[in-house]
Amino acid sequence: MRHRMGGKKLGRKTPHRRSMFRNMVTSFLDKERLRTTLPRAKALRPIAERMITLGKRESLAARRRALAFIRSRAVVAKLFDTLAPRFAERAGGYTRIIRLGFRDGDGARMAILELVGSEYKPAKADEGKSKKGKKEKKEKAEGSASEPEKKKRAAAE
Repeated sequence: MRHRMGGKKLGRKTPHRRSMFRNMVTSFLDKERLRTTLPRAKALRPIAERMITLGKRESLAARRRALAFIRSRAVVAKLFDTLAPRFAERAGGYTRIIRLGFRDGDGARMAILELVGSEYKPAKADEGKSKKGKKEKKEKAEGSASEPEKKKRAAAE
């Protein structure tokens, strides 16, 4: 019987699965979103949330436990300095799974695992960009032209 046997095996041996989760948690906390298969996202979610809870403790022992699992010191620093304070008032539920559909090729169900509060916000095309007309482009080109070319243009006008 499988009573109280937590977690999915995902078709991998224990060392491979553990290594895969360490890599995925490191990437997830670094990028704050991860596109993967649905079973992997479901298995990764409790591990990532446990790491964020460790970050909220702000003790040396918690930092060492995080360093034992997360592969990058920079990601651990980010976890304790920026991510944990962001979720200081939140009691769990730091991640969200968005189902994407099926992957071409093998039909695996895909999902995005992301941190709550790091939703994708597309930049508006109008902000920061001025529409340059022909006249502005011509003036810019004249500014970068050499002296003989400027004399030719002046003579032509």
